[in-house]
Amino acid sequence: MKILIAPDKFKGSLSAREVAESIAKGLRDVLSDAKVEIMPMADGGEGTAEAICDARGCAWLQCKAYDPLGREIDARYGWLEDEELAIMEMSEAAGMRRISKDERDPVRATTFGVGEMILNAANRGAHEIIIGLGGSATNDGGSGMARALGFRFDYEHEHEHDQVRVTDLLELKRIEKPKDLALPKIIAAVDVKNPLLGKNGATCVFGPQKGASQNELDILERALTQLADVMTKEFGFDYRDEPGAGAAGGLGFGLMSFCGAKVRPGFDVVAEAVGFDSRVKDADVVVTGEGSLDRQTLEGKTPAGVVRLARKLGKPVFAIVGRSSKDRKVREMFDGVYENARLGMSQEENMRRAAELLRENARELAKTL
Repeated sequence: MKILIAPDKFKGSLSAREVAESIAKGLRDVLSDAKVEIMPMADGGEGTAEAICDARGCAWLQCKAYDPLGREIDARYGWLEDEELAIMEMSEAAGMRRISKDERDPVRATTFGVGEMILNAANRGAHEIIIGLGGSATNDGGSGMARALGFRFDYEHEHEHDQVRVTDLLELKRIEKPKDLALPKIIAAVDVKNPLLGKNGATCVFGPQKGASQNELDILERALTQLADVMTKEFGFDYRDEPGAGAAGGLGFGLMSFCGAKVRPGFDVVAEAVGFDSRVKDADVVVTGEGSLDRQTLEGKTPAGVVRLARKLGKPVFAIVGRSSKDRKVREMFDGVYENARLGMSQEENMRRAAELLRENARELAKTL
C-alpha cells in the first residue's frame, strides 16, 4: 500500500513537515510494510516557500529589508538557479510574526520590505517570482512595496512625521511610475478571495486581527479607496474588485496594480510547483490535514485542494486535524476525519500535544486501512 501524506502546517504549533512526519510515524506503527511518502503542502499562506523549496531543493538567500515598523532585518527567500525562480513570502518582511502583539498597528505597518525583497530577486536576474501572501501585519494596499520599487506618491500636503503612514493615502493625489523599473513575471499565491474594499474587503475582514480599532477601520477603508481611485485615474485600470485583491492587507491589489502580477489560488501554485498530481497518481490513499477544519477550508485551503485533485484521480482522502467544525459539507469531503481535540482538552493543550495526538490518530486511521 502506498500512502501519500500531504498536510498544511498547524499554525502556532507544527510546520507542515512536522505534521507529516508525526502522521507517518503513526501509520508505520501499524502498517509496517506500507510505503509512506511525505509531501508538505501550503496554500499561499505562511509555509508556501518552505513547501515548494522542500520539494524542489532551493537554495536560501538573504537580503536586507525593513520589517512592518521600519526596522532593518535579514529576510530570506528561496532560489532555483537553473530556472531563475525566486520563491518568497510577504510575511518574511511584513508579517505578523515580525512584531509583538502590542506592536500591532496597521496604520503604521508597511509592505516596504516586500518591495525590497522583490527588487533583490529582480537584480539577481529572476525570470519569475512566486510570492505567498499570508500572515500579513499590514493594510497598506501594497503602497509601501510600491515606494520601495521607486513609485513616487504625491500628497495634498507635506507630512511632518518621518515614517509614511497608511492614513497619508487619504490625501494622495498622484502616483508616478519609476522610469527604469524592470520586473520579472510575478505570481501572487493567495488563500483568500476577498476584494480590496467593502464588507468582505481587506480592512473589514482582516483589520481587527491586525490591531485596528473601529475608528481606524473606517479611516483605513477610506485610505485604500483613495489609493484605488488614484490608481484608476492615473493608470486606467482598476483591480479593486478582483478576487484576492484584499489578500495581505491589499497587497494582492498592489501587486496587480504596481507589478502586473497575476493572482492565483495558492494551493494550485504550490501543487504545480511540486508536481503534486503525479504523486497522487502513484498513491493508493491520501492523508491531509490542517490546524482547524471549518467553512474557511472550502475557500481554497490545503485540505480542500488535496481533496479536489485526489478525487479526480479516484483516490480516498482522509483528514487528520487539530480540530474540526461539525459542518456536514466540510466533513463529507473526506472519507474520514480524525481530530486531535478531545473532550475537556483546552486549545493550549491540544496545540502543545499536537505531534503526539497526530501520531495517535494516524494509528487509528491505519487500523481501518
